[in-house]
Amino acid sequence: MPLTKDLCKTVKARADRDPAFRVGLYREAVQALIEGDFGTARILLRDFINATIGFSAVARRLGLVDKSVMRMFGPSGNPTVANLLAVMQVLQDECQLSVTVHEKQPPCRAVRDTQAAALPAR
Repeated sequence: MPLTKDLCKTVKARADRDPAFRVGLYREAVQALIEGDFGTARILLRDFINATIGFSAVARRLGLVDKSVMRMFGPSGNPTVANLLAVMQVLQDECQLSVTVHEKQPPCRAVRDTQAAALPAR
């Protein structure tokens, strides 16, 4: 069954009217990177770029050709860490985003078990 609307256009329309969606899309891309899911991160970043400033603007800021930036985030793309971070910096600057990493807290039970094990036996 064919889609009634192009997914790229749908995502762009939603991102244009919903700032929280834009932020969420970027947040999910960064989370996927942190978790090591590079394929998903690349797809989400591609969608984010298409929905916001576009590949031409990213390429211009980086001094690259549009097609090479598109290839980085294509189905078989494999951007270097330096290119990936440079693209993310452009996106953060242009879209006024920032990334904050928080330490994952252990569950309360694990903390109590660790503290109990450290206490001397009576």
